[in-house]
Amino acid sequence: MAISRAQLLKELLPGLNALFGLEYASYGEEHKELFEVETSERSFEEETKLSGFNAAPVKNEGQAIAYDNAQEAWTARYNHETIALGFSITEEAIEDNLYDSLSKRYTKALARAMAYTKQVKAAAIINNGFNSQYVGGDGQPLFSTVHPLVSGGTNSNTFSTSPDLNETSLEAATIQIAGWTDERGLLIAAKPRKLVVPPNQMFVAKRLLDTELRVGTSDNDINALKAMGTISEGFKVNHFLTDTHGYYILTDVPNGLKMFERTPLQNSMDGDFDTGNVRYKSRERYSFGWSDPLGAFGVA
Repeated sequence: MAISRAQLLKELLPGLNALFGLEYASYGEEHKELFEVETSERSFEEETKLSGFNAAPVKNEGQAIAYDNAQEAWTARYNHETIALGFSITEEAIEDNLYDSLSKRYTKALARAMAYTKQVKAAAIINNGFNSQYVGGDGQPLFSTVHPLVSGGTNSNTFSTSPDLNETSLEAATIQIAGWTDERGLLIAAKPRKLVVPPNQMFVAKRLLDTELRVGTSDNDINALKAMGTISEGFKVNHFLTDTHGYYILTDVPNGLKMFERTPLQNSMDGDFDTGNVRYKSRERYSFGWSDPLGAFGVA
C-alpha cells in the first residue's frame, strides 16, 4: 500500500508539537501572576456579585426575628475570543529539502506569537484599567474612586491623585484597602497580597519590600512594610504593562481578576492536495476580565 502525505504528516506532528511546547513555555506566563485561571464549557461566562446582608440586629425577648432581602449587585460577563495563527510551507520548499529547517523555525516563531498575544491581552485589562471606555459590571472601569454599592456608598480602589511608588503610597494604599466594605457597608478587612510593577519600577519595588530599614531616610527605623509582611507575596514584574510609572496591588478579595480558558492550546497540521503545501496551525480560546474590582488596587 502506498504511503500517503497524511501519514507522513502524522509522523512529523508530534515532533513539531513538542518543539512548539518548549518554545511556548520559555516565553513565560506572566498572566498567571495576575489572574485566577478557571476552565469554561460555555460560549461565554457570567459571574454575579451578591450584595450579602446587613449587620444582624439584636432580637429582643418576645419579638420576631428580622429578615433581610438578598439581591444581586451586578453581573460580569466574559466573552471568549478565539486566537489562531498558522503557517504554510510550499510544495517546492519541501521538494528542495527545506521542510525540516523551515518548519522548526516557523514553529518557534508561531509559539512566540501565540504566547505574546496572550500576555498582551492579559495586560490590556490592567492597561485599560483607568479607561472609561472599558467598564465592568458596576459601570465603572477596573480602577475607580466611585465603585457603587447597593447600600448607596462607594469603594475606591485607586487614589484621587496618583503618587509615585514609595513607602508612603504603599502604606496609604494598604490603609485604604483595609477600609473597603461589602455591598451592605460591612467592613471586609481586605489585605494586600502582591505588588505588580512594570520593569521601570522593579528596583524601587525591591528596595521597598526587601530592605530591613526604611528606604531613602537617615533614620534607623525598621521597614514596617517588610517587618509586618504587609504585602505577603512580594512583587512581580510584568513586562507588558504600558504605564512605566504605574503600579498595582492584588488583594485577598476573591473573584477579582479572572481568566476563563474555553479551549486549551491546540496544534494541528495537514497537507493541501491542490497546492501540495503543508500547513501548521495553532488555536486557543479564552477570555480575560474581572468580576470584583476590589481584587486589585491600581495607581496610574
